[in-house]
Amino acid sequence: MPNLVKRLLTQHDLKEIADAIVKAEQSTSGEIRVDVRQRRSRKERSANIEELARREFHHLGMTHTKERNGVLLFLLLEDRELYILADESIHKKIEARAWQDIADGMASRFSKREFREGLIDAVSAVGGILAQHFPRQPGDTNELRNEVRVR
Repeated sequence: MPNLVKRLLTQHDLKEIADAIVKAEQSTSGEIRVDVRQRRSRKERSANIEELARREFHHLGMTHTKERNGVLLFLLLEDRELYILADESIHKKIEARAWQDIADGMASRFSKREFREGLIDAVSAVGGILAQHFPRQPGDTNELRNEVRVR
């Protein structure tokens, strides 16, 4: 795990965030992923946060969910940037303002050095939105891994 990530999030914190994903997904057919990076790679220096989040979204297989209802919380710690990316089915039902409100809440918690709490709050808020628009259905299966991806 990169040094900055280790200073901000312990293994226990990462497990609690993963547990929050599991809990949030219990009431929705939607899928939530969290990707925390220390920094951009050299190849990515010219890419903006949205482009990087889109690449990661595809890399994580989030475009392959049955209902196209995945949400990625993507963080670049050194750059102090974050982006929330929702798949196409979600864009049809949920305004971008909802994601901005969640991002603002995360940024507020992060400014107080409450990284675990900020991510858990965000995962819970995303889960609540997904549950309203994509409630869990009989036979629903977990399509994506729930652990926090760290690089």
